[in-house]
Amino acid sequence: MLEYLPDDLREEMRQAAIRKRRRGSRLHIQLGPDVFPLTRLWDRGLSIEAARLTHLRGVVDLFDGPRHIGHCLIVASVIDGDELVCEFKSFQPICDGPPVDFERTAEPVAGFLPAY
Repeated sequence: MLEYLPDDLREEMRQAAIRKRRRGSRLHIQLGPDVFPLTRLWDRGLSIEAARLTHLRGVVDLFDGPRHIGHCLIVASVIDGDELVCEFKSFQPICDGPPVDFERTAEPVAGFLPAY
């Protein structure tokens, strides 16, 4: 059905879809002082608008608004249409609390004396 629309209307609809994707996502990556909003994120990759960046490689920080989610090691990037599609080799999540060397359970372990 889109092939019957005028070219300028088709282009305006494409631009509106890009603006909606950009506004709807709080996810962004930070590469040094530069910040780039994500258009998509999946388990082994992410995508950015190709107009903002043409090539990306290396370690970047991933954020959801102000909250730091993790570090991504990006190994490949290719321009696909109006997106820069990046694949990452590893994703290291950022923990909210300190690491522990034991399993935390909600119920007390058998053999402990009750606290008085």
